[in-house]
Amino acid sequence: AEAALSFAAVHLTLLYFGTEPSVAAAVAAILVATSPAVVMRVASEFDASGQVTERMIVLTGLNTFYAVLASKFVVGWLHAELAGSWFRSIAHPLYLFAGSAIVAALLAFCVSLIARRLDLRNENSALLLLGMILLALSVTKMANLSTLLVPLLAGLMLRNSTERPWIWPRHFGTAGGALVLLLFVITGSVWSVDALMAGAALGAAVIVARFAAKTLATVALGRPSGLSVRQGLALGVALMPISGAALVMMADLQAVYPEFAAKLAGIVFSAVAVLELVGPIAVQAALRYVNEDNIR
Repeated sequence: AEAALSFAAVHLTLLYFGTEPSVAAAVAAILVATSPAVVMRVASEFDASGQVTERMIVLTGLNTFYAVLASKFVVGWLHAELAGSWFRSIAHPLYLFAGSAIVAALLAFCVSLIARRLDLRNENSALLLLGMILLALSVTKMANLSTLLVPLLAGLMLRNSTERPWIWPRHFGTAGGALVLLLFVITGSVWSVDALMAGAALGAAVIVARFAAKTLATVALGRPSGLSVRQGLALGVALMPISGAALVMMADLQAVYPEFAAKLAGIVFSAVAVLELVGPIAVQAALRYVNEDNIR
């Protein structure tokens, strides 16, 4: 419900300001996502634990999964609208999903074998896990599949392959810190003043709409699921960050329809520019607000 409301809020906001329906749908699909790297890193840095922290992590994974699927359906729509090919509009997303599922199944199987012999919470084992993921992503890239969908599907398969919960490291130690820093550097390097200014007004509008939708959903549905209003508000705020995942989806879209991607680049880059900076602060403030920040 939270993801659907976020999509609808961003989509309707852009339509209200006169944006093309296809552009509005593409931006809305991308901005459903929450940044896993930022959320996991902040939770780890401040040793956070509790209801809000756990739900924040779960919803971050789900939102990214929904965003990737929605963006692929948007690409299918564009195949029919811009290329005039209904066959391609069905076959392309189907190929992406089926191919990504096969690679994800192989990755999940290999990780499962390693997990039986090694403790994945150990930093050296975590580096081995990271290497396997990078290898799988290399294969994914060569086959023109989804580099976001493969690890997400692999995680889902691992989670549902056993009744016992999987114990994962929340970060990859020193390597994890370097990777998150690299993510911020890469994200910042793709910005330009012209691109940011071109979509600044609409970027600000979708940030407000996205934040309102996520907060409204988590507050309204928090009480039936066991959260107080205070915790629901904190959860909505904690879902604000977005960075690398949005850029990957933008890059995938640009590879297929560069002229169309240029229409939404300003809006997406403006939103990412703000939320990449504000997001980590918002997550920390939200966790501290509900006393789940265990470092003082």
